Amino acid sequence: MLADIAIENLGVIPAASAELAAGLTVLTGETGAGKTMVVTGLRLLAGGRADASRVRSGAKQAVVEGRFLTTALPADTAAQVSALVDAAGGTPDENGEYIASRTVTAAGRSRAHLGGRSVPAATLAEFSAPLLTIHGQNDQLRLLAPEQQLAALDRVDPAIAPLLETYRAAWSTWRELARDLRSRTESRRELAQEIDRLQFALDEIDAVDPASGEDAELLTLIRRLQDVDTLREEASTALAAIDGPEAFGGFSEADPASTLLGQAAAALGGSEDAVLQELGERLAAITSQLGDIAAELGGFLSDLPADPSLLEESLQRQQQLKLLTRKYAPDIDGVLAWRDKARTRLARIDISSEALDELKKQVAAAEKALKATAKKLSAARKKAAAHLAARVTEELQGLAMAKAELSVAVRPVEPGRDGADEVELMLAPNSGSEPRPLASSASGGELSRVMLALEVILSAGTQGATLVFDEVDAGVGGRAAVEIGRRLARLAVHNQVIVVTHLPQVAAYADTHLHVAKNVGDEAVTSGVSTLSHQERVEELARMLAGLDDTDTGRAHAAELLELAAQERRAFTT
Repeated sequence: MLADIAIENLGVIPAASAELAAGLTVLTGETGAGKTMVVTGLRLLAGGRADASRVRSGAKQAVVEGRFLTTALPADTAAQVSALVDAAGGTPDENGEYIASRTVTAAGRSRAHLGGRSVPAATLAEFSAPLLTIHGQNDQLRLLAPEQQLAALDRVDPAIAPLLETYRAAWSTWRELARDLRSRTESRRELAQEIDRLQFALDEIDAVDPASGEDAELLTLIRRLQDVDTLREEASTALAAIDGPEAFGGFSEADPASTLLGQAAAALGGSEDAVLQELGERLAAITSQLGDIAAELGGFLSDLPADPSLLEESLQRQQQLKLLTRKYAPDIDGVLAWRDKARTRLARIDISSEALDELKKQVAAAEKALKATAKKLSAARKKAAAHLAARVTEELQGLAMAKAELSVAVRPVEPGRDGADEVELMLAPNSGSEPRPLASSASGGELSRVMLALEVILSAGTQGATLVFDEVDAGVGGRAAVEIGRRLARLAVHNQVIVVTHLPQVAAYADTHLHVAKNVGDEAVTSGVSTLSHQERVEELARMLAGLDDTDTGRAHAAELLELAAQERRAFTT
């Protein structure tokens, strides 16, 4: 649910804010007052396209900010929204609400923020998808697109979603296998050449048979071999100083360092003075470390290579490895990774007759599975189509289209990502007329009513979402307008519904009435948004009733309209 919205320098609105409540909220005002700018702001929060022409004349940028609550959403949807914000690096505010904002500069640049972090506009679109749905005249036109009609049908029956997911998995498998078969069949010569190249490279790498990290280890060994005499002399000198020449079988009158340190430690350790005893313990520790160092020096000396041919062999091995790293990767680990990928690729492009026959069998099996899944999906859609047609027709009869009948045609087409069906909404003015496509048979007012009827049906199972209707009652009047108001109020029992309207019959059903007022000055036109009290609502409805706000009759009519609508709203919630 949208808790509030703030707008700066958008269209004719210099600065305005409004707190929004649950239930039905209507926006009214004279033509050109800026009602559409409120919807434009909502579209920006929903990740819509940024248009620099919407920035108020003379301003550097337009800013829209909204606070969203998720407490009324189903638990899984709320968790999905929370996870998305968290993945974007955002956080809720101290009230657990999410703040989204959008800035559009006069130069056309756009910035989006969510939960205090800068995000792409696409992230705002993903965030708002389960929270905010906007219906306007352009959205009615989108309803005429076949893919939108298919998506609307798929929302009718919850059983369709898992069938569609299963079908899409089967379609992806079949398409991948079929593409592989086609590639192998049509490009056999090129693939045969690729096989030769890959096999040559694998043979070359396998002939050298490098080990992981061998190039680095070999470099260390070569350096040691090149300096072996110097290393032996340095290690021998150090070891002789520690353990004496006798470590090498020689003799010397001078005592080695280990002997002298041992004597010193023994002398201090036998003292009764605490300070000398502590120094003796430290000398004993040093003596122990000196013994470890002497042992390691001895091991180092014994490990030094003595084979004079080993250096030449190591240099030759290094050249073999360098040949591989020049061709396939910067180091031997990269060469080994390239080899693994090459082996995988080689296994996949087998173009032998046996491999092609096996792949053909896999394609046939995948196609059979695809058709079986598509058949189940089509059956579910046809069942849902009959149900949807009956329910929309029933709704249309209550929207002053008493004779109209909607039918939903489900026709077979070539399998695609969304199934093997084409869906088209058909409208007949009465039961005796031939149904015709909605795109060519419905007027603007009829299209508004069909879309509203669809939304009433499709939103029946939703709760906590925000549904925005921008003048969907255009071209409608009289009893149909009353019925539209009733249905919007019914939708608002479990959802937040925001409606921009010119019809008093619709505005009367609102729980909250926002008024967009226009002020025409000498240099500029400005607009502001305010929440109307009961008496102000009476006057606004009287104005909407053919401009009767300055007559007692008009105000009485408006008050009666409000009272009747309030009675019906109470009936919806009991």
